[in-house]
Amino acid sequence: MPKIKTHRGAAKRFSKTKAGKIKRAKAYKSHILTKKSQKRKRNLRKTGYLTASEAKNIKQLIPYK
Repeated sequence: MPKIKTHRGAAKRFSKTKAGKIKRAKAYKSHILTKKSQKRKRNLRKTGYLTASEAKNIKQLIPYK
């Protein structure tokens, strides 16, 4: 069997944990930050995780990560 190509866009956005979960960055943290509260911006810095149904698809895109 030939090797599977990694989806480069997904590889830059997602990473796997030791437990096999898929980590992601939170959205809405790039611009127009003045109207957002400090608490909201602080919580956007935290790591997000994909749900099981979404993670199944992403794991196929990043097989070797």
